[in-house]
Amino acid sequence: MATSERPSIASFWHDLPREGKLLLSVVAFEFIGTGLVLPFWVVYFHELRGFSLDVVGILLAVMSAAGAIASVPGGMLIDRAGARAAMLVVLCSSMLGNIVVAFADNLALAVLGVAIVGTGFGLGWPASQALIASVVPSEIRSRYYGMNFSLLNLGIGIGGIVGGLVVDVGRVSTFQAMYLADAVSYLPSMFLLLVPLRHIGRPAKAPEHEDGGEISYLAVLRTPAMATMTVLGFAAAFVGYAQLNAGMPAYARAIGEVSTQGLGIAFAINTLVIVLLQLVVLQRIEGRRRTRVIVAMSVIWAVSWGLLSASGIAPGTVTATFFVAACAGVFALGETLLQPTVPAIVNDLAPDHLRGRFNALSAGTFQLASILGPIVAGFLIGHGLHLEYVLLLVAGCGLVAWLSVARLEPQLDARTNGLQAPPREVEAVSPPARDVAAPGVPVAETP
Repeated sequence: MATSERPSIASFWHDLPREGKLLLSVVAFEFIGTGLVLPFWVVYFHELRGFSLDVVGILLAVMSAAGAIASVPGGMLIDRAGARAAMLVVLCSSMLGNIVVAFADNLALAVLGVAIVGTGFGLGWPASQALIASVVPSEIRSRYYGMNFSLLNLGIGIGGIVGGLVVDVGRVSTFQAMYLADAVSYLPSMFLLLVPLRHIGRPAKAPEHEDGGEISYLAVLRTPAMATMTVLGFAAAFVGYAQLNAGMPAYARAIGEVSTQGLGIAFAINTLVIVLLQLVVLQRIEGRRRTRVIVAMSVIWAVSWGLLSASGIAPGTVTATFFVAACAGVFALGETLLQPTVPAIVNDLAPDHLRGRFNALSAGTFQLASILGPIVAGFLIGHGLHLEYVLLLVAGCGLVAWLSVARLEPQLDARTNGLQAPPREVEAVSPPARDVAAPGVPVAETP
């Protein structure tokens, strides 16, 4: 069921509209700013601003909670005001939040800063996905998402290296400079949206018989495949990024007794694998069932968590560091399968006038997992249930694979599932049954 020809990167760039090329052009620069501060939130608040680790944990939870809360009205804002207007709100929020954090010498300012930054995160994902989908044709959308993810990680990697060279825990001004630099990194994107791309991302009109402004999230959930995508997205985020960012470092430190330098190496390898392999993976998965790609991702992630568990065999040794680094590297391979796949499915399912709500629902599940994942990981690892922790993650990967094949695949038509069928096949494919759709919410037609 896969196509025999794998499109080249050159052909992708040729097929990409001018607007898509401009959006891609600023990704790496913007995320250099993110990479400058990403590894140092705990260090900044704890060692420079003097907050206890418990308070720092609450601050980071506030950031995630603000993102989860913002995603709900954010989806409605995107549909009503347009993805471009929502992205401008995101950029302003991110800039303001970083400026407040840079000068947050008391708890009130710190809470305000992380809440503003978190709001930008929560709205940023659905707004950016909707904006991309509004200018990039469906048939090359997966490749765009993959390219975007590769450039994103390249920027974060460069930013992390530069940040590590610049920061000095004895000088708060070096950290302030990084947060201010992160704020500045959003200016090129803002310029693009205000000048050369001011015509894109406008609100789409609902069909004459519908009123998109009154569609609820419950109604969106009732559309074919979206409920399954929501559950699958939460499960994937829970066993994926929530554990990479919190569970994996906690396990490596508590069970594997890996040094902070070892953790730094592991995250560097994670980024390097994504940058080096994403383009290769894009060509390999083009024209294949997206649901089967998710299954492959689940298997790879299960292997990565098995490698993490092996770090406890010889704690405090080079062997333990090797297994943690291997875990991060293998996990990154799974990431290269996830990023071109799940966003593409969501946006192929979404009608134009409800794209904000569809993407916000997807983003909200990710934010929820980012809140619950660290709590579960901290409880299990903190109570010595490290074997149970790994088994939970492996079982979760199995659940993601099962949902993808047994539940999601029968609900998707060929094109939404990534198959590049000949025109006559596409015409013959029946869209999901309309009698199961929620009132007022159209079934997503094959693009």
